Amino acid sequence: MRLKFASYNIHKAVGTDGRRDPERILAVLREINADIIALQEADARLGQRASVLAKAALDETPWKFVPVAKRPRSIGWHGNALLVRKSYAVLDAEPLDLPRIEPRGAVRADIEVGGARIRVAGMHLDLSGLRRRAQIVSILKHVDTCGPRCPTVLMGDFNQWGNRTGAMRKFHPDWHILETGRSFPSRQPVARLDRIVTCDEWGCLEQHVHHSATAAVASDHLPVVASLELPRLWAVHNN
Repeated sequence: MRLKFASYNIHKAVGTDGRRDPERILAVLREINADIIALQEADARLGQRASVLAKAALDETPWKFVPVAKRPRSIGWHGNALLVRKSYAVLDAEPLDLPRIEPRGAVRADIEVGGARIRVAGMHLDLSGLRRRAQIVSILKHVDTCGPRCPTVLMGDFNQWGNRTGAMRKFHPDWHILETGRSFPSRQPVARLDRIVTCDEWGCLEQHVHHSATAAVASDHLPVVASLELPRLWAVHNN
């Protein structure tokens, strides 16, 4: 089974030209055409944390949002949201609180695709290296204990430049940090802040940063994308 994953910090749909334009974000998502998407900064920061992507607009796309929001106008948790194809069944989903001073969180979902149960987590980690390390440890513990063992993909804005430095050292050898490339800032990217991390069960067929004229202006980050293959079928109710 092959699936395309993407992670995209959409900067509350405010582009590098200072304009808020959710339609540009949706256009970039259509360009990528991923099966499972992790978004960061998808909600307004204050008030009701309303989604910057209108739910009605999402209805016109191939995706649905995973129900992790705690507020009716939101689609995520602390700006983190997951989108999956409408044909996929969401078996379980929840927002996660992370160790932090400023508001930070993550979201996790177990999804049934083609008879297999897979686990996905989206996150936006802290600017502080010390707190990033604590947050990664917390997320790894959660995905390891929240349900039946299944193939897992972690995605998000890690706010970490090096793949093998700082907080990234918390990933033990069973996890693979993909070399997707530089994603920030979008016009002239120099930093590898956005990442996709997989467990051993996945094989990586292709990985890249998505560059396009629209992506260069739609947000201050570029999306990162990976096409992954699951060689072994995992039953939905495996133990």
